[in-house]
Amino acid sequence: MPIDAIVFDKDGTLFDFANTWGAFGRSLVMRLTNNDETRAAALGDVIGYDLAQDRYVEDSIVIASTVEEIAEFMLPHVEGFTLTELIDTMNVEAAAATQAPAVPLKPFLEGLRQSGLKLGVATNDSEHPAMQHLASVGIQDHFDFIAGYDSGHGYKPGPGQLLAFAAHIGIDPSRIAMVGDSLHDLQAGRAAGMVTIGVLTGVAKTEALAPMADVVLPDIGHIPAWLERN
Repeated sequence: MPIDAIVFDKDGTLFDFANTWGAFGRSLVMRLTNNDETRAAALGDVIGYDLAQDRYVEDSIVIASTVEEIAEFMLPHVEGFTLTELIDTMNVEAAAATQAPAVPLKPFLEGLRQSGLKLGVATNDSEHPAMQHLASVGIQDHFDFIAGYDSGHGYKPGPGQLLAFAAHIGIDPSRIAMVGDSLHDLQAGRAAGMVTIGVLTGVAKTEALAPMADVVLPDIGHIPAWLERN
C-alpha cells in the first residue's frame, strides 16, 4: 500500500543520538552532582551513561523514556531536588542541547513534502524542548504535527501520538510510516497499524530492531529510495 505520510521519532532519528546527547549526559550528571566526577560517574552508571566515554549503553533508560520516567528513576540517587525540580532541570539542560542532524534535514524534509507526503514528529521528549530542538535547525515548520509525551496523546510504546497524527491529517494509519531508532518507536508503530522503519542513528543495532521493523535503514536519508522501490 502506498505511503502518504511519515511520522518521525526525534532523538536518534532526525538527530544522531550519540553526537547530540553525549554532551548532554555529561553536563546533566555533572550539574546534579555539583561537578563531583566520582559522584557523576556513579550517577551515570545508574542511567546507563558512561561518563568516561561520553556515551550511553544500549539499554539506557534515557534512550526511549520520558523525562518524567527518567527523573523518577534518578531521584533516589540525587540530593537536594524534588521530582518537579529535577524534571525542570532536565528540561532546561535538554532544551539547550546542541542538535546533530542525522542528515541535512531541510533538503530532506522539503523533498518529502514536495512529493506530497504529510510529516509529523512523535517524541518521548517534552513538547517544549522538542519544539526548540526542531526550531534550532530551522525545521519546525516542515511538520504538520508535533507531539511530545506531555502533549496529551500519551507516549511511546503506546500508539496515542501516532493515532493523533493520523487523525490530524485525515490519513488511515495503514498508509503512514513510523520511523524510529528504538523498539519503543517501532512497537508504537505496530500498535497503531503503521508501516515501521528502523534507523541506525540511535544506539540499537539491526538485530534488535528487525523483529519490529518492516525495514531497517542506515539513516533517514535512505527513505526516499526505499519508498520508490515499495
